[in-house]
Amino acid sequence: MSRRRVVVSHSTQPAVTAAPPALRTTSLRLRTVVAIVVLLAVLLGGLCVAVQVLLGDQLRAQTVDRLRDRASAAAALVGTVDADDLADRLSMQGLSVRIVQPDGAEVQAGPSPEQLRAGPPDPGSLPAPGSGPGAAAGGTGTGTGTGRTTTGSADGASVVSSTTSEDDGVLTLRSRLDDGTVLTLTTGTRDVQSTLSTLGWVMGAASAGFLVVAVVGVTLVVRRALRPLDVVTSTAMSIAGGDRGRRLRPHRNDTEIGRVATALDTMLDAVEGAEDSAVQAELRLRAFLSDAAHELRTPVAGVRAAAETLIRAGVQGGQQEQLAVHVVRQAGRASRLVDDMLTMARLDRGIELDRRPVDLAAFLTAEAERLVLRLPSVRLDVRVPDHPVPALLDADRIAQVLGNLADNAARATGGDGHLLLTLLAAAGADTAVVRLEDDGVGIPLADRERVFDRLVRLDDGREDRSGGAGLGLPIARGIARASGGELVAADPLVLDGAAFVLTLPVSGSGSPVPDHGREARLTPVG
Repeated sequence: MSRRRVVVSHSTQPAVTAAPPALRTTSLRLRTVVAIVVLLAVLLGGLCVAVQVLLGDQLRAQTVDRLRDRASAAAALVGTVDADDLADRLSMQGLSVRIVQPDGAEVQAGPSPEQLRAGPPDPGSLPAPGSGPGAAAGGTGTGTGTGRTTTGSADGASVVSSTTSEDDGVLTLRSRLDDGTVLTLTTGTRDVQSTLSTLGWVMGAASAGFLVVAVVGVTLVVRRALRPLDVVTSTAMSIAGGDRGRRLRPHRNDTEIGRVATALDTMLDAVEGAEDSAVQAELRLRAFLSDAAHELRTPVAGVRAAAETLIRAGVQGGQQEQLAVHVVRQAGRASRLVDDMLTMARLDRGIELDRRPVDLAAFLTAEAERLVLRLPSVRLDVRVPDHPVPALLDADRIAQVLGNLADNAARATGGDGHLLLTLLAAAGADTAVVRLEDDGVGIPLADRERVFDRLVRLDDGREDRSGGAGLGLPIARGIARASGGELVAADPLVLDGAAFVLTLPVSGSGSPVPDHGREARLTPVG
C-alpha cells in the first residue's frame, strides 16, 4: 500500500495591496481658462452657423418672392405684349426667361443657366432684345412652334400654379398661367452665397478677436479669483515650516474657498491640539517614570540596606527583628506601588469589569462596616436611601474606589477624624451620587484637579511615611470612568474638610430620597 506525502507550505510574506491612485493635480487655472474659451468658441461657432442659415433662408425667400412678383407681372402682360418683347423685358433684369406658349412655341431670352452659375451677368454682355438664343426670323419669337406672334385677351392672364427649384447656384421658378402658357424664370444665387461667405468671414474674424480678448480677460479674472488658493498654499508651507499658530480665518465660510479654508483651520486646530496632547502625554509619561523610579528606589534602598545589615556579623536578636520588620514593610510598600502601577496600565489599556446587579444602598452599608474594621480610629457616618438603588457595576472595583477615598481621608485627618458617606439617588434619574466628606485640612480649589494626576502629593494632605505614592486617586477616577461614571473633588456640604463626589450609572429608579435618608453611624470597635 503506497503512501503519499503531502507538503503544505505557508507563505509568510504579507499580501501586496494596490497603492491608491495618485491625486490628479492639473492646473486649475489652465483648465478653467480652456473650458471657458472652448465654451465661448462653441457658442460663437453656433451663432455664426445660425446667422448664416437664417440669413441664407431669408435671402432665398426674398429671391423667390421677387421671382413670383416678376411672374405675376408677366402674366398680366400676356396677350397684350408680344412674347418676344415680354421676354426681353424680363431678361433685362438679369433673369433667364423661357416662355412656352399654348401652341408649343417657345421663346428664350437672357443669360443661360450656366452663365448665371458663373456669377452675376455683365449688363454689356446681355443679348439685345429679340436676339436671344431662341429668336426667330422676323423677331417675332422663335421656338418649337411656328414663330407667329401670340396675342391674348386684353385682360391678360393669371398664375395658376408655380414651383421652385434650386440647383448649384441658380434658382428657377416655373409658373403655369390659366391660358396654358408656361413661364420659367431663372436667376443666379451666387450673389447670395457671396454675401453669406463675406458675412461668415467677418463673423469668424470678429469671433477670433473676441476669443483673444476673452482669453486675456478670463485669465486675469481666474487668477484673481484663485488668489486665495495661493494664500492657502503659502500658509500651509509656513505651518509646515514651524509656524504652527498661523490660520487662514476666512471672512466667509459659505463659499467653496471659504469652506476649504475653514476645514483647513479646523484640521490645523485638531492637529495642533493632538500634537500638544502628545507632547504633554510624553512629558507626563517621563515624569511618571521618573517619579515611579524614585518611589521604588526608596523601599528598594531600605530593603538593601537592611539586608546588608542582616548579613553582617554581630547583629543582635532585637536588632535583627527590627531589621526584618523594616524589610517586610519596605517590600510591602514596593509591592503596593507595583500593583498600583499595573492597575494604572490596565486602566490605560482598557480594564475589563465584572458587572453584576448591585443594590448601592446595601452595598455602601456593608462596605462602610468593612472600612470601620480596617480604620478603627475613624468615625464613619453613612446616609443611604430607604429604598433599593439597583445598579449594574463591578462591586470589587467600586469597593477599591471607596477604599482609596477612605484611606486618603484617614491620612488627611490624622487617622482619627470624622467621615460622612452619603448616597443620593432621585426617582427617575439615570445616575446615583456618592459623596465622601471628611473634617481634615481640605483641598485648595487650585489643586482639586491636580490631585488626580499620577504620583502627585499635596504637602498638607499626605506624607511620605504614610505609604501613599500618589496613585490612589488616579486609579479611583480611572475605575469610575471605566464604569460609566465620574469622580471629582467638590465643595463640602456638611463637614469642613475635603469632599469627593462619585457619580455612577443606575439601572432603575427608586422613590425620591428623603432629606436625611436612612442614617447609620458606625463607631470604632474596641
